[in-house]
Amino acid sequence: MSDIKSVPSVSVTYAQNGSSTKSNELGMRAMQERAFEKRGEQYLLIKSPPASGKSRALMFIALDKLNNQGIKKAIVVVPEKSIGASFNDEPLTKHGFYWDWSVEPKWNLCNAPGEDGGKVNSVKAFLDSEDKVLVCTHATFRFAVDRFGVAAFDECLIAVDEFHHVSANPDNKLGNHLGEFIARDKVHIIAMTGSYFRGDAEPVLMPGDEAKFDTVTYTYYEQLNGYKYLKRLDIGYYFYTGAYSDDILKVLDPDQKTIIHIPSVNSRESTKDKIREVEHIIEALGEWQGADKTTGFQLVKTPDGRVLRIADLVDDDPAKRDKVSAALKDPAQKNNRDHVDIIIALGMAKEGFDWIWCEHALTVGYRSSLTEIVQIIGRATRDAEGKTTARFTNLIAEPDASEDAVTEAVNDTLKAIAASLLMEQVLAPRFNFVPKSAGNAPSPGFDYGEDGYDPNKCNVGFNDDTGQFQIEIKGLVEPKSEEATRICQEDLNEVITAFVQDKTAIERGLFDEELVPEELTQVRMGKIIREKYPELDAEDQEAVRQHAIAALNLTQSAKKIAVDDADSEGGANTAFVDGVRKFAMDVRDLDIDLIDRINPFSEAYAILAKAMSEDSLKQVAAIISAKKVQLSPEEARDLAKRALKFKQERGRLPSITSPDAWEKRMAEGVAYLARMKAEAANG
Repeated sequence: MSDIKSVPSVSVTYAQNGSSTKSNELGMRAMQERAFEKRGEQYLLIKSPPASGKSRALMFIALDKLNNQGIKKAIVVVPEKSIGASFNDEPLTKHGFYWDWSVEPKWNLCNAPGEDGGKVNSVKAFLDSEDKVLVCTHATFRFAVDRFGVAAFDECLIAVDEFHHVSANPDNKLGNHLGEFIARDKVHIIAMTGSYFRGDAEPVLMPGDEAKFDTVTYTYYEQLNGYKYLKRLDIGYYFYTGAYSDDILKVLDPDQKTIIHIPSVNSRESTKDKIREVEHIIEALGEWQGADKTTGFQLVKTPDGRVLRIADLVDDDPAKRDKVSAALKDPAQKNNRDHVDIIIALGMAKEGFDWIWCEHALTVGYRSSLTEIVQIIGRATRDAEGKTTARFTNLIAEPDASEDAVTEAVNDTLKAIAASLLMEQVLAPRFNFVPKSAGNAPSPGFDYGEDGYDPNKCNVGFNDDTGQFQIEIKGLVEPKSEEATRICQEDLNEVITAFVQDKTAIERGLFDEELVPEELTQVRMGKIIREKYPELDAEDQEAVRQHAIAALNLTQSAKKIAVDDADSEGGANTAFVDGVRKFAMDVRDLDIDLIDRINPFSEAYAILAKAMSEDSLKQVAAIISAKKVQLSPEEARDLAKRALKFKQERGRLPSITSPDAWEKRMAEGVAYLARMKAEAANG
């Protein structure tokens, strides 16, 4: 058997303090308590990672709305039937709450036979009944709204699970319906998502509609930091050559509970024979012993004599797959660690799939949606007794240096880097940036280090209870509008997502040796924010840009220090916190110029270099440099605006002969515009 090999690009250790799994006197965990505090909001958006308890949070809020807020009925809408089980009856009073959650079996339409279109009459029957709670799929709900109209749901609570399936795109029916409900303003809406973004370019809701939602954000950092058992998460990318089935044993450890997601048959990584791929994985693990008659699991004897129980969810035979699927959902086996060892899936076992013992999510082929990556990682981040480490590994085909056309492979490589950069940000504590001024004072609950708060310098404080940093920065632009403030507090991950998915930014950040970091952090990020938030004025757009770049760069800088300094086997999680503080101390006073001068992609290049062969890396660099971005009129105009700000601050325009690369680049932008203007005047 091959040696296990892992190339982690993200490795985070958590405090393991148990806070996110402790319950209050009403039986609520930390996230649920935070959401319940906003139970009176008409429109509520809950952003919280997989396994943090969103389903139970909805039950608490829905029951309060039904009993105290005049709401007549609650309709829970889920993307697929299997997730409907998350909303089965719960005896909440047993743990201290005021009411129990109860769904009449006939009103959980996820369990009812038949197609979604045929269940529409059941929705109408529910609306006409005296019962209070209905559970159905997104599709059933869409058909019902099409037939009966939005007015039929007046005075109802509409709770949409896995909200990232919604889109403001006119072709997205559920998104259109929600827009109509908001325009009519006669329902309450709770939207829940285990991801912070859709993962594509489409907004979930139009900005005007989204602004009506109050947001509850519970981060991955808070959840993992507050677990009782799980304290370390590794996220890695492994590049392979040839067929992935030949290399999979290099990263698959049969001693770890693993979900393997094999590639879609339409992807570049697929061999186009999914059944044979599963057989090859089983053969590589050991000697097949037949199938278990009760569960349908494949039994495989490893060379060391152990028998692995493998659940095959790829087989198209409905009888076999349904048997295996039912065995995996058996509630009697939920806490049985030995029930199954490895699950092999294609298109299944992603969002809403609950297997607390999973230690390793191994995914073959790049997933184009970052949301899907977060969902897959969520399969491994359940807290379970004896499980201290979890990991996600993405196997990606390495560009073949002997091929002429490797653009697709290069593109996948860049996407993988984007995903790892984003996950570093998602896994980090939340940053609360404040401008440094003479009137600043220490905030209650924040620890400012051994020397305490110093009014004469930029301070960095950390709150152990909330997992928040408070960081003072010189020259920071504060958001003025309520919407810009909300974005800086709740949606920086979405801004950073757009930035790290921008191919131009990644390419230049990694492979342009002449790049001035400010071109990425100011010009490129500025363009992205203008396009993403056109309703904000220029000052608020600049505030969002500064906050996003500060968060991304602090995460990168602190992570590098933490990796260099921390003992990964240590006790409490202080490595990342200490990394942020050490970075702040090393640079003395944080200011916007300093933060803009850090290339957020530099650490990713080191990971890429370790994970790929020298020939492949050279080829990637050659492809990028062959189409190196030239200055566009839009970029020149942005540089000219920065040059004007430079003149206001320093009393002169940037010099094209300056030894400072950023000043020289701004001058080039001014010269480019002057040349364009002269050419236009001369016809």
